[in-house]
Amino acid sequence: MTASTSTGLRSLLAAPDAGYESLSATYQPVFDRIGEGNLARERAREFPYEQVRQLVDAGFSRLRIPRELGGDGATLQQLFRLLADLGAADPNVAHIFRNHLAFVEDRLNAPEHPATEIWLDRFRRGEFVGGGWTEASNAKFGDIGTRISTVDGVTRVTGEKFYATGSLYADWLDVIGKDADDRLITVLVARHQPGVTLVDDWAGFGQQTTASGSARYRDAVVDEHGLFPAEERFAYQGLFYQTALLAVLTGIARAAFRDGAAALRRRPRNYPLGIDEVPARDPLLQQRIGVLATRVFAAEAALEKQAATLDAVAEAHFLQDAEAEQQALVQATVRTHEAQTVVIEAALEVTGTVFDALGASATAVGAGLDRHWRNARTLASHNPRVFKERVLGDYYVNGTPPAGGSNSFLRPQGQGA
Repeated sequence: MTASTSTGLRSLLAAPDAGYESLSATYQPVFDRIGEGNLARERAREFPYEQVRQLVDAGFSRLRIPRELGGDGATLQQLFRLLADLGAADPNVAHIFRNHLAFVEDRLNAPEHPATEIWLDRFRRGEFVGGGWTEASNAKFGDIGTRISTVDGVTRVTGEKFYATGSLYADWLDVIGKDADDRLITVLVARHQPGVTLVDDWAGFGQQTTASGSARYRDAVVDEHGLFPAEERFAYQGLFYQTALLAVLTGIARAAFRDGAAALRRRPRNYPLGIDEVPARDPLLQQRIGVLATRVFAAEAALEKQAATLDAVAEAHFLQDAEAEQQALVQATVRTHEAQTVVIEAALEVTGTVFDALGASATAVGAGLDRHWRNARTLASHNPRVFKERVLGDYYVNGTPPAGGSNSFLRPQGQGA
């Protein structure tokens, strides 16, 4: 990437030119088509290969890339609002895009590097990135056993990973390991090559088709344009990963509310103690749905406000204002921790208590309303909010800067436990 191109990219990113409404008009019809088959895919555990490719072909994988370079020029707030919209249609598909969108963001933030234009071209061709950094062991998070070595000019990676979200849909896998000098290095590996084995062994009761199982590497060749020191990955990467989960959770809350309200409208009879014989006219049941509407509103508002803080970090980075970037990172970390509790509690309440407005028939397997709670509970467990709440208390009481304001190279936030 030339210096002039790098400067031009920073300029374009600092002045995004897309509007949410126009982006939604482009992608919501695709989301709607994907949503039509969501229940059937959930019941059959059918992997959404076609749906992922539809989104890539439509340009969703290039949302953040400036329009002049083949993308939509979306802000981070717009990206995560759209990811929530997709999550309402199919949370598995939305989750699958998490690692890809994060790697695109990394390339947009990258220092001047000839590989950037190559990757931008790959994105324009519709190539997709999956992968995972978490080690497939019970070792401490800082213990990285994956090794990266270079012999006769060829770099290879050997190791085992888990939570390899999106890998089965990917052309490239994003992997972290240590080189001969024990430096943390991230590498991109072509999925379809000898030495790469992907295993569908994700056993969670939710998010079952995200391909979040194991990835095994045995002397797999690293792409010549896909080797990056970990300290050069973008500073808000952990916050990006976490926000992606919050966006999907927000979409799940919206979907559970949507399906619950529709089920109440269809409900033919009420309990003997009901105030009205028609459930949809019963004030108590209306109140229950009304309360859940406020929870969805809280989740959406928290996500939008929190995602805007990431735009502030990105803008400071693109303008090369290091002091402003660090201050923005602290604020973004605080807001992300706050949003985590708001969104998780909202999603779990909506997906669990929506049944209070419905009859026992709502628990029928064919209705599939349980999928919303299972998916929300699974995502919420990736990043337990209890730890973030303690950090917030320490910050507000003692002024302790929250950890996570700078990048975490050992384990992107929200990569499972």
